[in-house]
Amino acid sequence: MTEFAAPARHLVAAMREAAAASPERTIAYQGAPGANSHVAALEAFPDGLPLPCFSFDDAIDAVKQGVADCAMIPIENSLHGRVADIHFLLPESGLVITGEHFLPIRYALMGTGTIDQVRVATSHPQALGQCRHWLKAHGIAPDAYPDTAGAAALVAERGDPSLAALAPPGAAELYGLNLLASDIADADHNTTRFVVLARGGRPPVGEGPWMTTFIFEVRNVPAALYKALGGFATNGVNMTKLESYQRSGSFAATEFYADVTGKPGDPGLDRALEELGFHSKWVRVLGTYRQARMRG
Repeated sequence: MTEFAAPARHLVAAMREAAAASPERTIAYQGAPGANSHVAALEAFPDGLPLPCFSFDDAIDAVKQGVADCAMIPIENSLHGRVADIHFLLPESGLVITGEHFLPIRYALMGTGTIDQVRVATSHPQALGQCRHWLKAHGIAPDAYPDTAGAAALVAERGDPSLAALAPPGAAELYGLNLLASDIADADHNTTRFVVLARGGRPPVGEGPWMTTFIFEVRNVPAALYKALGGFATNGVNMTKLESYQRSGSFAATEFYADVTGKPGDPGLDRALEELGFHSKWVRVLGTYRQARMRG
């Protein structure tokens, strides 16, 4: 807990105590109290007990160890792209994706003085990237910190009026800071997508629409990706996300992360996954869950 700045520690301690009493209601998240992940956890689980963790690994470990029932992890933002490397974090964890949540993002600038005194804004790199044009227009230099609300706690701890934080507006009240500017974003569509990670998957029963997430590695032969993905087109399966990444520094074996609409058991998706497996070294489904927002 000492990783958090001093103004956040009593809040973290109280939230951890509540979570320890009811782990079945606990949602782990990365960040200090007041972070966007905290807000998302409360929206997705109104009766839950959010558990602040300093890193993504800590949040995932809380679920693996039974300290929390699930974790709320941000994976992509409409302005700044990938947030968490879920394709690295999830496969080794043994957890599965059981849900998703979309959170509109608006930041506030907060500090101990006035906006005219601010020279530097500290926050998570994602927040700084999502507000880079606003910061540049106001002559404020960015400074990276592991999370948004944690940055607010740090600003409160230091008491330097030249240093401000970019954080969700509620963090200002939590840490006794002055709200210097509100509704900061470089685009109105600024939204972050979160996924819910749990120890066990839940069978996709009832009404959808459904989303299935998987990772795979194609064979190292010409047109391998074209052939591997052809089954999704011919079977009418909508692929809403496809990302490539390298593992182990080989620069030869490319792996892919994908989201598609539908669930295993749907004839079209089953045929597409079968064809994908034929042209791939391996395929691993990370989870099937209800769409929180319609695709297509």
